[in-house]
Amino acid sequence: MRSRRASMDPEISILYRSPSPQGLPERRVNVQLSPLYQRRRLPSPLEEQILLDWEERQRKQPWVFNGAKFRLHSVHSENSVEENNKTETINTKEPGTGNKYQTDDTGKGENVKQKNDVQEITIDKSRELEGEWIQKDADVSEGGGLTLHLALTSYRDFLGTNWSGEAIALQERGGREYGDPQAYLAQPLGVGAALECSDGRFVLLRRSHIVGEAPGQLDVPGGHPEPKAVAPNVPEDELSLEVLKPELVIRELFSSILAEIRDEVNLPLWTLSDPLLLGIARNHTSAGRPSAEFYVRCSLSSEEVQQRYLQGGVEAHESTEIKFISREEMLNLEKSELWKELCPSAKGCVKLYLLVREQQS
Repeated sequence: MRSRRASMDPEISILYRSPSPQGLPERRVNVQLSPLYQRRRLPSPLEEQILLDWEERQRKQPWVFNGAKFRLHSVHSENSVEENNKTETINTKEPGTGNKYQTDDTGKGENVKQKNDVQEITIDKSRELEGEWIQKDADVSEGGGLTLHLALTSYRDFLGTNWSGEAIALQERGGREYGDPQAYLAQPLGVGAALECSDGRFVLLRRSHIVGEAPGQLDVPGGHPEPKAVAPNVPEDELSLEVLKPELVIRELFSSILAEIRDEVNLPLWTLSDPLLLGIARNHTSAGRPSAEFYVRCSLSSEEVQQRYLQGGVEAHESTEIKFISREEMLNLEKSELWKELCPSAKGCVKLYLLVREQQS
């Protein structure tokens, strides 16, 4: 199969791609939480301006809520045995800025103890179709593991940095002062999914015009993992790294994408396979914001999925239309006119699906 690496939409880039041709199961992903991975505070009065801007937004839009989010600083990839167990630490910096966190640099990443909680991937073989991509865990090529370096950030800080009109200036300043253009940015980690129905068709959603980002464009189901879900008994404004258990953070990362599919598409959780991590993409229309992209299979046909979607889910207001594309259309989506209708988060998910699937040949 012809390599897809040469072609990259300028709205996206790939921070990390799974070395396994099926994606990484939950048991092979770890997390390291540290205050070292926090956003750098801006010098006064720039930092204070973020708060003032937020207060002004709340006056105009009193329904907005400053929820906590996970900040992705970098990832540590442990490559396969065939590659001599080489390790690689990858920072979320923008490409081409020439500092020590270049994505092809090899570093000494810290080892993080793997979780003892192992959630096996079980797929009902009676639901499988000929040529189905997902396999039982025993058949998944081992490849290498992944550690995410995370801290905490907030929706307020995202609006005041990644989504602000000063984002480029902040990146330039971060590059000059810390060798990392993302140093001053919130970098909240999102999630998205290439959701495949039992008949081999993939789900796309037309974003509503009431959403803040990419209104009217096509997207994949997705959202954000929530720190609050990891420590439900702690008030939102008192969340800290000390109260977050790494194994529960990983569980939230993988379960949050299933919850987003449930709420946006109105699909019961029992119809969804365990997610497989395809990789992490960056959205350059919001200053390189990262998103973990997954592959999820649904045991329902596209017709059944459409029926459930039309009944309306918890977050039905976020989209106005569901669209299905065949596996063949998915494989050629970059070359089609439909690609122009995709928002950056969807482009990142599709690109990772294609790159990871390419490894099967």
